[in-house]
Amino acid sequence: MNFLEQLNSVQREAVTYTEGPSLVVAGAGSGKTRVLTYKIAYLLQQGVPASRIMALTFTNKAAREMKERIVKLVSSNDARYLCMGTFHSVCTRLIRPHAELLGFTRDFSIYDTTDSKSVIKAICKEKGLDEKVYKPAAVLSRISMAKNCGISPDEYGRNQQLLREDREVRMYELATVYQIYQSRLKASNSMDFDDLLINMLRLMDSSVEVREKYQQQFQYVLVDEYQDTNYIQFLLVKRLAEPQNNICVVGDDAQSIYSFRGADIRNILNFRQVYPQAKLFKLERNYRSTQNIVNAANSLIHKNIHQIEKTVYSEKEQGLPLQLQAYMDDRTEALGIATKIQKMRYKGYDSIAVLYRTNAQSRVIEGELRKLNIPYRIYGGTSFYQRKEIKDALGYLRLSINGRDNESLLRIVGFPGRGIGETTMKKVAANAIEHHRCYLDVMRHPGETGLDVSAAVVKKLQSFAALIDTFHAQSEEQDAFQFAENVLRVSGVMTALAVDRTQEGIDRAQNVQELLNAIHEFVEQRQNEGIDYTPITDFLSEVSLQTDQDENLDDTTERVTLMTVHAAKGLEFPMVFIAGLEENLFPSQFCVRPEEIEEERRLLYVAITRSMEQCYLSFARQRFRNGQVAFNSPSRFLNEIDRQFFELQRPAQKEERPSFIQTNRFISKPIQEPVRATEPVRAEKAISCEWKAGDRVSHRVFGAGEVIRVYRDEVTENDKIEIKFDAQGTKTLLLTHAKLDRI
Repeated sequence: MNFLEQLNSVQREAVTYTEGPSLVVAGAGSGKTRVLTYKIAYLLQQGVPASRIMALTFTNKAAREMKERIVKLVSSNDARYLCMGTFHSVCTRLIRPHAELLGFTRDFSIYDTTDSKSVIKAICKEKGLDEKVYKPAAVLSRISMAKNCGISPDEYGRNQQLLREDREVRMYELATVYQIYQSRLKASNSMDFDDLLINMLRLMDSSVEVREKYQQQFQYVLVDEYQDTNYIQFLLVKRLAEPQNNICVVGDDAQSIYSFRGADIRNILNFRQVYPQAKLFKLERNYRSTQNIVNAANSLIHKNIHQIEKTVYSEKEQGLPLQLQAYMDDRTEALGIATKIQKMRYKGYDSIAVLYRTNAQSRVIEGELRKLNIPYRIYGGTSFYQRKEIKDALGYLRLSINGRDNESLLRIVGFPGRGIGETTMKKVAANAIEHHRCYLDVMRHPGETGLDVSAAVVKKLQSFAALIDTFHAQSEEQDAFQFAENVLRVSGVMTALAVDRTQEGIDRAQNVQELLNAIHEFVEQRQNEGIDYTPITDFLSEVSLQTDQDENLDDTTERVTLMTVHAAKGLEFPMVFIAGLEENLFPSQFCVRPEEIEEERRLLYVAITRSMEQCYLSFARQRFRNGQVAFNSPSRFLNEIDRQFFELQRPAQKEERPSFIQTNRFISKPIQEPVRATEPVRAEKAISCEWKAGDRVSHRVFGAGEVIRVYRDEVTENDKIEIKFDAQGTKTLLLTHAKLDRI
């Protein structure tokens, strides 16, 4: 099978260029994954051993799907030897054999976000810090951002800018919390997600032997979604690819939307400065969306200054224009969206997505969908592996292989009940910290550290420690499924769940059974790949590294999908609704710097390009936020989309928010369908202000120019100024945001 024939000319060039660095800039819907997949298949076809290829992705799901496609393309099982996965999963795999060099054992635990927050909460409580100020999520975010920038706890404490930022939010002790947090992780023989990347880099920098081993092993390094990499990931990829630099990165700067997670768009923008000899390939043909959708998205994203120039195009049909609808308030907006979905579902509910900027917006949309009996699902909700009973079961497995995992011990010691209460565990924790021991060690030998508990409690503590030690010995004799089944049975977890015959209890028991099913499937899958023995550590690593994008959207029930735009990246739907396009919401009120506004613009670009056939935009003139009604103006981004690619829909005749008494009657009768304009509505009138036609002005981004006209757009109720700039051409700006200086 000559799979190269399935590629267009640019894709084929990108796939067959293998020696030296290359940057593949892939516009939305342009076949990015296909290029990466086919490039790996091409390398295998050219005789490169699978074990010499490393492919880094951002979700486990993407890695699995790519590997399955490669197997079909090359008709061989060689793909199983590929080093392919997320940054975190690959780093875990490469670190474990050398963990001792970093001061860890091979069986180190991996703390997910919930575990990390729990540790931070305990530290803040011990330090007597205000829980309203030191919220675990906020503290962890600051620590994670520091780690992504390669800043250690000691360096953090000396960084005046970071300390000043902490003082501004009254987190005066954050540097201390960071220091203690890292020491607790080390004491627990554990790493969090960020540590996996940092420790991989430390390992390569501190051990010439390890660095040369991996650099020689991996002849080719390929990276997906390169625009989402952070500073540490940039350094890791650079180090791994040396010295031959057979590195291929694929991404789209226009879809860089994760700076809040540490992603640095400069990695992709400056790639050719780091690798001057790099070959550039631009994938500009969009296979997903109609021409109107692609052109509308282009007209928006071209307003960004910092980007790799490209013009994405579509050869699909022209398609329908984007539809823009204004509503009186958020409730009416939600009702309008729900009613339109009810009327226009031409392919089934599962072909429809409703996207929004913040999770809080889903509440009113959910309410209106329920009233109209429209089934829906929230994408990015509590995942299977974050449910309490699953976390408890995994806690037993984690502690059984890593006795220093204090966080897992605290989670499970009281379930099922063994007469070891919270007061006892506080004494154990304090004693362990004082004597520099793990909690389980204190429970094994309470007399050695002078633990102040009764003889009866000592017996209970030692009994629990003995149980865990027995499991630990068995972990090296049994495969993952046998071990997990034994631990959950002998520990009493399965029995404790079985005695609760409420529906909630039955659901919990079934979930734990489903966990065992997942472990069994994992072992079988490895056996099919030729791996005879699968230890429980392999499964725990896989589970710990699940991401929010690894959830499965496949479902036999047709349901409308509700999600934030951030969660929607990488997905596509025939029909997309984008709600809440208002100033201070989209763009966010927290984004004020030019680079932040550019990322918000990229975020809307991502939202629009999720749509294949129809795209509906809407905004509300008033919205209930933070306990009060806020009056909004339409998003500035609506003025940046070329009018020829969308239609303005006139509001319904009666759009007032229904009173409580009217609600049922109002809902039972669908709202009047908006009048559809055959041509874009253009209602304008002149206004008087400090600027007039002919004035010479200066803008901080676009430079010098001459005012052409100043007017009010009566459709969006925005005052605008049109300026012909000397270097940037004619631009139309919102008068309130223009920030002009007179020349």
